Amino acid sequence: MKYLDEYRDPALARHLLDELRNTATRPWRIMEVCGGQTHTLVRQGIDELLPAGVRMIHGPGCPVCVTPLETLDRAMAVAARPGVIFTSFGDMLRVPGSDTDLLSLRALGADVRVVYTPMDAVRIAQERPDREVVFLAVGFETTAPANAMAVLHADRLGLTNFSMLVSHVLVPPAMTALLDDPDCEVQAFLAAGHVCAVMGWREYEPIAERYRVPIVITGFEPLDLLEGILMAVDQLEQGRFEVENQYVRAVRRSGNTEAQDAVRMVFRVTDRAWRGIGALPDSGLELAESYRQFDAALRFDVSGLCPTEDPECIAGAILTGARLPTDCTAYGTRCTPRHPLGAPMVSAEGTCAAFHAAGRTKEVSPS
Repeated sequence: MKYLDEYRDPALARHLLDELRNTATRPWRIMEVCGGQTHTLVRQGIDELLPAGVRMIHGPGCPVCVTPLETLDRAMAVAARPGVIFTSFGDMLRVPGSDTDLLSLRALGADVRVVYTPMDAVRIAQERPDREVVFLAVGFETTAPANAMAVLHADRLGLTNFSMLVSHVLVPPAMTALLDDPDCEVQAFLAAGHVCAVMGWREYEPIAERYRVPIVITGFEPLDLLEGILMAVDQLEQGRFEVENQYVRAVRRSGNTEAQDAVRMVFRVTDRAWRGIGALPDSGLELAESYRQFDAALRFDVSGLCPTEDPECIAGAILTGARLPTDCTAYGTRCTPRHPLGAPMVSAEGTCAAFHAAGRTKEVSPS
């Protein structure tokens, strides 16, 4: 397929690996902060082909995985109410809350529907004025513009039966929180190309300068990632700490200014809890005051919930790169894609799901 096969060329991949081996003279630890990149790295075995000492740390780049448990429990509480049509992207339906998931609620009779864009939810609200239609709005900066446009469209239509349960998170505050951790081992980042296609990379420049870490904006195909890793290693070897753009075919420094304007109009920055990580200041988006009439959390008054994580799940340590999925005692046994204990095993971008799909198993100590 044109414009795809070119970035999966095995001969070019071997050439980039050879360049990496010739460039790296010492151990380096690089974090990718996108779950899609994690899946490519693991599925293609790239993380195992890197030169000795160059290690990838899998970061909190799965928007489904970092959606706080409280938001999921609120979603279940709203979806279970009579007269509600609850809409969501399909990857959220099997993510476990404290007691259940959206798919199980649907099996019990709740009107839970998979949509492919937030505009689908707006259309349903138009068609069913007798029902409350709620959309679960999660994700990084990538999905925020489309959700903002859906709110603007619903406002123009004068819809009073449409609302969103919002749990957007922002990448740069998560990066700084990781770097502020005294136990942080990350020496460079691969930044998510689709986030930067929206936001550009200006907000990454102070991070690179302050923490002296290279940040390379990278695509999602094998050659994208190998070139991005090579660019990061080259900076580390030279003692440079800059923001570089590998993903030149899709990203520019200013990003998509029209999308940014829509996000700034509809949302405002707020503190946000990240599942397994905790509360991070100024790390999320919520509806701005002028659009609070579309806030499902206010409309349905689902405060006061007491979420409870499964005590065996180590999602937090996995999301911050401190542990690998194979370190979890439940991995592949009590926690599988069919019966997940935590979001990283069920999400299409989760690290646990990536390891499981690639057949990664726990190391067995010799007896």
